[in-house]
Amino acid sequence: MIPIVLLLALTLGFFTLRSLVKENPALIAKYLKTLLWCLGGGVLVLLMLTGRLNGVLALIGVAVASAFRLAPLLLRYAPQLHRLWWQFKGAKQGQGQYQQQSQQQTYSRPPKNGMSAEEAYQVLGLTKEATQQDIIGAHRKLMQKIHPDRGGSDYLAAQINLAKKVLIKK
Repeated sequence: MIPIVLLLALTLGFFTLRSLVKENPALIAKYLKTLLWCLGGGVLVLLMLTGRLNGVLALIGVAVASAFRLAPLLLRYAPQLHRLWWQFKGAKQGQGQYQQQSQQQTYSRPPKNGMSAEEAYQVLGLTKEATQQDIIGAHRKLMQKIHPDRGGSDYLAAQINLAKKVLIKK
C-alpha cells in the first residue's frame, strides 16, 4: 500500500513541476511558500496525533535557550557583522569595489592613525572646546561602561582609546 501511495505522489509531483517550469517565478515562489506552510502544519498535526510533539517542543526550548546564550557573543561582534552585512549588500547591488574606490578618492588624505579629530570628538561625545581634563573624564566615563571586562565590546573600547589618543596628542 505504501509503495503505491509513494509512486502516486512522485508521479503527481513530477507532472506538477513540469507544468510550473513555464510559469512566472513569483508565482512559483508563492506556490512553494504555500506548500511549505501546509507541509509544516501537516507535520505538526501528525506529531500531535502520534504524541511526539513533546520532543519537538523540547528542541524548540533548547534552541531558544541557546539563542539567549549566544546573544552576548553576537553582540560582541556586532560592529564586524554590521560591516560585513553592508559589504555584502553593496556587492549584491553591484556597487562593491567601485563604490569603495570612489569613496577613497573623495578624501584628500586619510588620517595617519585611522581617526580624525572630528571623529574622535564624536566618539567621546565632546565639542571642540573641550579641555584635556574633559577628554580624560569622558574617556574614563565611557570606558567604565564599555570595557570588555564588564561585558563590553573590544572594538568599542579600542575606538574610545584611539579617540583619546588622537585628542591628547593634538
